[in-house]
Amino acid sequence: MQFAIDKVGQWSEEQEFKVDAERIKQYAAATNDPIPAHSNGELAPPVFSVVPVWDVMGGAVGQVTPAEAFPFVVHGEQDMYFHQPIVPGMVLRSRAAPIGIHVKQSGTTVVSRIETRDASGELVNEQYTVTFFRGVTGGDGTGETAPEHRFPDELRGNQPAAEADQTFDLDQTYRYSAASGDTVPIHLDEEFAKSVGLPGIIIHGLCTMAFTSWAAIGELAAGEPALLKRLAVRFSKPVLPGETMTTRFWSAGERGGNTVYAFESTNPAGDAVIKDGVAEIAI
Repeated sequence: MQFAIDKVGQWSEEQEFKVDAERIKQYAAATNDPIPAHSNGELAPPVFSVVPVWDVMGGAVGQVTPAEAFPFVVHGEQDMYFHQPIVPGMVLRSRAAPIGIHVKQSGTTVVSRIETRDASGELVNEQYTVTFFRGVTGGDGTGETAPEHRFPDELRGNQPAAEADQTFDLDQTYRYSAASGDTVPIHLDEEFAKSVGLPGIIIHGLCTMAFTSWAAIGELAAGEPALLKRLAVRFSKPVLPGETMTTRFWSAGERGGNTVYAFESTNPAGDAVIKDGVAEIAI
């Protein structure tokens, strides 16, 4: 299958989104977020940043991907840079572009970049997403790769700086779907999920990322959401409703005025469900 390499670098039209407190509260409740400023709607959780960009993010992938490749799609990575908080009353304008197509032996990745700005044009956040099409090979690739966030192997022998256990509710996917707008059936339909080789309904990848965000804020930033400046993950294995996820953070030095932490999240069997995690906390 040939992806549309001629469309790499083409930005979408801007999409407008008005932020309201009730939507923030709904998202915080759907991700079990315990941070008061999130749960009372004063401040949007970090991963709420995907809600305003959902359509343009999907459109960036769709404009370069042949229709026959979509049955093989999985969300590979998400990387968020936070420049200012999202608060009720904001009018956000977002756009997205596919910036890279990379053909590998195991499949093809599409790298997209998303920008969200406030009404004055100032950046609110930047995001990179990597979409992976399993087993779709052949054709040409081009463009940029996503920013690097691999776990430093030399840290594995060190004691983690922090650790958090978080349990997903049995109805987590239904609540998250309503709050986020992500209605992909592998998260909502047991029979469909099993028909594509999954053990059953699985937790949304971005929901697991949201859990790691409030763990990072609570364990590394003294509960101050505005101190989280970057959060990046690679989704490596599905998480099931009712499972407990353990996230461990390791100190990885400093960069650009931030303290850098590498992290991984595992399921009860010890398998990594999130790899190559990075959380950057303002000093």
